[in-house]
Amino acid sequence: MKSSTGKCGQAGGATLAERIKRAIRRIPRGRVASYGQIAALAGHPRAARAVVWVLHSSSGKAKLPWHRVINSRGTISLRPRCGYEEQRARLMAEGVAFDSEGRVDLRRHGWKE
Repeated sequence: MKSSTGKCGQAGGATLAERIKRAIRRIPRGRVASYGQIAALAGHPRAARAVVWVLHSSSGKAKLPWHRVINSRGTISLRPRCGYEEQRARLMAEGVAFDSEGRVDLRRHGWKE
């Protein structure tokens, strides 16, 4: 029996990865979103790991603003010398502030869609 969404995992013709990319592209400059928030906007609130996979596999070629996606604690998930410094610098260049413990105030800089 064929599902009403067409191919498996595709709602309205778009794959989960495509919906994740669309959601990431909508994050405005100077704002951040969590992996879970992006997953929810893509229609799968429990698919935060899928967001990580999309960012890892296609940020460069899809020209995604990958640096605007952080974890739900308001911190950068990348490790020092493995992208952390670049992500922090890109966010700071957009006006996103960090506290002394490296956290972003999500009430101030969090994207509310």
